[in-house]
Amino acid sequence: MRCQVDGQIATITLDSPANRNALSRALVAELTSALRAAGQDAGIRAVVLTHTGGVFCSGADLSEARQRPGGDTQAGPAPGSDGQAGMADATTAMMTVMTTIVQLAKPVIAKISGHVRAGGMGIVGACDIAVATEEATFAFTEARIGLAPAIISMTTLDLIRPRAASRYYLTGETFGGTVAAQIGLITEAISSGNIDDAVARVAGQICETSPQGAAETKRLLTAGRRHRMAADSADLAALSARLFASEEAQEGIRSFLERRAPAWRR
Repeated sequence: MRCQVDGQIATITLDSPANRNALSRALVAELTSALRAAGQDAGIRAVVLTHTGGVFCSGADLSEARQRPGGDTQAGPAPGSDGQAGMADATTAMMTVMTTIVQLAKPVIAKISGHVRAGGMGIVGACDIAVATEEATFAFTEARIGLAPAIISMTTLDLIRPRAASRYYLTGETFGGTVAAQIGLITEAISSGNIDDAVARVAGQICETSPQGAAETKRLLTAGRRHRMAADSADLAALSARLFASEEAQEGIRSFLERRAPAWRR
């Protein structure tokens, strides 16, 4: 991951294209730390969250969620712990990232020029403004591998039109940037050649507001979401961890990593 400050704008870049910017425990920790550092810097007025490579974020690092024979997760939770406990830590960390974005006193702008899947959708939803290219694609893929969009529902379900949420949550189908804007997931879909200027323009406009005005306005906009996160995050993290540790989800994860159809589709 890379961080760069240009004037009053901090740009945080997810820079792990080899694993499609998957949300490994290490990346989640680095991202949380970078966001908090930007929030504590009085000179920074806006944060741009972007990526290298063709994928903004592919969601959870499934190699860490796969269990070894005997029950331990592939990435290795602490000796004596089980796979569910290991994924509980990972899901709690993911919730921390989304909560950090929502609670940050600085507006966060997602700049998306690639594909977004699963947990990456939760990060996009947590951002205050999201600008994507028309060619970017999005999908809530959890149900296809035996999971549910539990944690990421906290930052997406309140944005998307109810009928669209039902369709895309339940089918896991892929949709483009234009549709993402139409259903409310993102702010704007724009041609790839214009995204840099569009994001720079929005960030510049934020920098023209007062720090207090921007911070308090964001608090108003996120009030309902913050209350729901405080009330429901523990239960949703536990649900996510339980599903990850289930036999059905482990088959879904194995089938994804092995590039084959899961057992329920044979």
